[in-house]
Amino acid sequence: MSPEQQTNRRSFMKRTTMGTAGISLTLAAGPFPGKVLGANDKIAVGLIGCGDQGCYDLKSMMKTGEIVVSGLCDVSVSQREKAADLAGEYAMENPIRSYKDFRELLECPKTDAVIIATPDHWHALPMVMACQAGKDVYVEKPLALTIYEGRKMVKAARKYDRVVQTGTQQRSGSHFQKAVELVRSGRIGKVSYVRTFNYDNSHPEGIGNPADCDPPADLDWDFWLGPAPKRPYNPNRCFGTFRWFFDYSGGKITDWGTHLIDIVHWAMRSEWPKSASAAGGKFYLEDNRETPDTLTVTYEFDSPQGPFILEYQNRDCNSNPISGYGYGIIFYGTDGTLFLDRGGYELVPETRKRDRNEKPVDRTQPEKSDTSDQHFPHVKNFLECMRTRKRTISDVEITHRSTSTPHLGNISLHVGHKIEWDGENEKIIGDREASKLLKPKYRKPWKISMLDA
Repeated sequence: MSPEQQTNRRSFMKRTTMGTAGISLTLAAGPFPGKVLGANDKIAVGLIGCGDQGCYDLKSMMKTGEIVVSGLCDVSVSQREKAADLAGEYAMENPIRSYKDFRELLECPKTDAVIIATPDHWHALPMVMACQAGKDVYVEKPLALTIYEGRKMVKAARKYDRVVQTGTQQRSGSHFQKAVELVRSGRIGKVSYVRTFNYDNSHPEGIGNPADCDPPADLDWDFWLGPAPKRPYNPNRCFGTFRWFFDYSGGKITDWGTHLIDIVHWAMRSEWPKSASAAGGKFYLEDNRETPDTLTVTYEFDSPQGPFILEYQNRDCNSNPISGYGYGIIFYGTDGTLFLDRGGYELVPETRKRDRNEKPVDRTQPEKSDTSDQHFPHVKNFLECMRTRKRTISDVEITHRSTSTPHLGNISLHVGHKIEWDGENEKIIGDREASKLLKPKYRKPWKISMLDA
């Protein structure tokens, strides 16, 4: 390692070390020099967040045969141990390096990239610091907890010239790509309305009502909370069910809606809505979640494909499907209707009657597809772009935009009225109350200024 690299490493750890008395962190002055990867070089990957999704991402990367695992980080000892068992022969060292504090993993000079598969409120800080440390990043969706954080993540990626892939893996599925082309090419005509939806029924118990209690002995609950408000430990606030609490996530619309809305952005060549209007609430589930069990958000778009309305619907108290489908995307065009989900797509033509005596004629041709692999080609795209230094199919700017749309829906829900969005400047127009929700409030010792790249 060169003297310059050694200086940069010392500078990074000095500037990002948290003591028991608090933290006064300023970001490193410049990035670590990145390693130039050859075609046959193994890529050293560290995992931050060793839950089910993080292990799934890591397993897919190991399946490529292109990586070694340089380290594992989680605030839960048992989660780290589970990931260590998974890493097996792909571990760079034996025993594999294990960390509770993600900044220690970022300090490792052998690590080329990190997977960030933490709860949503822990995406932005590790991602920005990883960019500063010269690491490329695979970060799970939704990109950030707030729109402000997402923009800071884009700036960090660009400033430090990092390759970033977000886990909106549907973009890497060939049948999604074909469906997008069907919309863009005009096969279904002019699209004036798009529906995205998630329907389920977990009434009445939902996720249940466990009592607050002491956290598991192997879990650092305060570190798990991190920048989020101080709360007593509750099993539903941690691990898989964290997404139903606004401190850490945004409910179904950010968890699943981000995937669906991302494809709508792509197909319609749209970057942002001009308005969002939400209605809903927690009406009938008898659990301790905060996010809605019933939600409808209506968005207005102007796009290169033309103006259209996008609607997102979620119901957790009734699972009656649309045409047999409990979730998905439906593009309603003047010449046809296109349904799309991870299992495939189906194009149903509209018919036209020129006069009373003429036989109806289909305006386009029907078409169907089966499913296609999405996750494995998505991680392959990330690793390939690490070698070529090209931008990924789910680049951070793209996913910042498609994550912002669900966030705007939640903001409208919180304030109880329609909001107007200036997407180019990322500002809510003429609404102080709603504008306050664009930016998070971090709990000490974590600071918003840590995101300044």
